[in-house]
Amino acid sequence: MAEPAVRRDEGRRRADREPGWRRARLAPSLAEVYRSIPVAGRGWFRKALAFAGPGYLVAVGYMDPGNWATSIAGGSAFGYTLLSVIMISNLVAILFQALAAKLGIATGRDLAQAVRDHYSPPAVIFHWVICEIAIAACDLAEVIGSAIALKLLFGVPMALGVLLTGLDVLVVLLLQHRGFRLVEALVITLIATMGASFLFEIVLSRPDMRAVLAGFIPSPQLATNREMLYLAIGILGATVMPHNLYLHSSIVQTRRYEETSAGKREAVRYATLDSTVALMGALFINGAILVVAAAVFYRTGHHEVAEIQDAYRLLTPLLGVGGASTVFALALLASGQNSTLTGTLAGQITMEGFLDIRLRPWLRRLITRALAITPAIVVVFLYGESGTAKLLILSQVVLSMQLSFATFPLVKFTSEKLKMGEFVNPRWLKWLAWVVAYFIAALNVWLLVQIFRG
Repeated sequence: MAEPAVRRDEGRRRADREPGWRRARLAPSLAEVYRSIPVAGRGWFRKALAFAGPGYLVAVGYMDPGNWATSIAGGSAFGYTLLSVIMISNLVAILFQALAAKLGIATGRDLAQAVRDHYSPPAVIFHWVICEIAIAACDLAEVIGSAIALKLLFGVPMALGVLLTGLDVLVVLLLQHRGFRLVEALVITLIATMGASFLFEIVLSRPDMRAVLAGFIPSPQLATNREMLYLAIGILGATVMPHNLYLHSSIVQTRRYEETSAGKREAVRYATLDSTVALMGALFINGAILVVAAAVFYRTGHHEVAEIQDAYRLLTPLLGVGGASTVFALALLASGQNSTLTGTLAGQITMEGFLDIRLRPWLRRLITRALAITPAIVVVFLYGESGTAKLLILSQVVLSMQLSFATFPLVKFTSEKLKMGEFVNPRWLKWLAWVVAYFIAALNVWLLVQIFRG
């Protein structure tokens, strides 16, 4: 009697499966906020506001403390020349985040769930392990950035500052229980703080606007100057954060759009608009860091400024305006705290998506934070403040190593007709995405080789 029942259950599972997928859809990641935000409304502007939010959570990963040192070093050493690299990196980010949003909306699966369905169990475990390492590495940069900011602003010892950054777990839990919109509102507020801070710094530094505009045109020096090329690859290779692709494909599903062809198409359109606008804001902030470094340090002959602490110490004396360094540190604190908020969400999404393990949110975020804080505390105690810069560089190397393991499956899935149906990438987009994915992979390999060579 048991055998017919088993056959009926298996047949039901097969019927539930969608074309192109081996299994029926799993329960969504972040189930507590899944389809919790209504998007019904008249007029495109009100619709756009309803869909706005996930793109800003994603954008914070593109302006985290791990990117600050690279932009500061680029601006102080080469002036405005590397602005073109920041712009190209941003365009690459817009491409991949749009694909991630489309995957989540069209299939109802986030990227981690799609990988779990498509690949063998050992391959899935491998993807999960390296993704967790990448999240911990990114979180590490953010924790250290926040700790540096706390020391610069309030004199808090680095080790204590690292511990204090763990309190954001409580903030996320409190806000998410009151609605995902509050999490988005906090993130947008912190981004606005960063934007206002660097607008203030730009006004004080008075950059040469003609040189700024010229910096957005790629320079032939990028191919001939080895040091400039190395720094450019560092900016490009570490810009697209792998965990952001998993994050975006999940949090776009917090919107209660109609699960029809027309409803999904509208959701894809507005989600792409949301992430594009948010990433243009990230372009402004990343560009502003480099512009301020060029206008203040490069112009005055301080070409060796590469660390955040050095930039903080020099800003006020060189600009001759009290408070310039304080505003800089405030923006750094906003950047670090913002990125740790989204990093904890990404950690929950990947564990649930890859392994289908459902832990209580507080436990999952506690594990994620412990993974980031532990190595940071060890380095601070062993090497002091001087070791944090090396740890920031190591975190970017780890992120570069993991990137292709996120971009290649994303391009593959969104280019398969059976999986995506009518939302499959058109031929031109498929070729563009593959070319960019292979190009970034090659750059990351080159960067890693150079780093290991010293």
